[in-house]
Amino acid sequence: MPEQPLALILDVHPQNPQARLLRQAVEQARSGALLVYPTDTCYALGCRVTAKAAQERLRQIRQLDMHHDLSLLFSSISQLTEYAKLDDRSFAILKRVLPGPFTFILPATHDVPRRLADPRRRSIGVRVPDAPIVQTLLTDLGEPLMSSTLQLPHDAYPLHDATEIDKRVGSRVDVILRAGDGSTQCSTVIDLCDWPPRLLRRGLGDPDSLGIELTNDGNPPEEGV
Repeated sequence: MPEQPLALILDVHPQNPQARLLRQAVEQARSGALLVYPTDTCYALGCRVTAKAAQERLRQIRQLDMHHDLSLLFSSISQLTEYAKLDDRSFAILKRVLPGPFTFILPATHDVPRRLADPRRRSIGVRVPDAPIVQTLLTDLGEPLMSSTLQLPHDAYPLHDATEIDKRVGSRVDVILRAGDGSTQCSTVIDLCDWPPRLLRRGLGDPDSLGIELTNDGNPPEEGV
């Protein structure tokens, strides 16, 4: 028997999201809820950085251990500077393509809790998505969301069909923001911790749009929607 959806289902217009519905989602997020929402790439799971119980549920759904890093979604480049260090070269690269379908790996600031940063490199993955729903959600929330691609264990691709999302995770999350079918492609992941930058994963973002030379050493990417 398929799982029956128990989450709060909010059918949101992808380009002109209804303010009252997003207010509901923000209130739920502030109370520690685990959300599903569309981005400019694929659907994602997310919660507040301080919502430890929701983060545990996220990891259970994805079957990720505590050493697997999650990315942070921000409403703007200025907001992410509270969590990531940007030099002039990195800022110019982000300014060129964000908001957009890229995840950047950057050195974490000293204020970032240890549990949020890579313990070896003190780095974090950051995103500024270009999608009205998640942009409004992040702006109204006033803080980042800890986020992970909505891809279930043993699935070849992220969940993208809105009805299928309800059936398969509706009993394990608190809110689902539905806006039609999503993409099965994730963001392009770029490591900016060293120079020259490294291409860790090719996704929807065009690496050529960065205007820089990239290396590709085949290292596994950090998590990024």
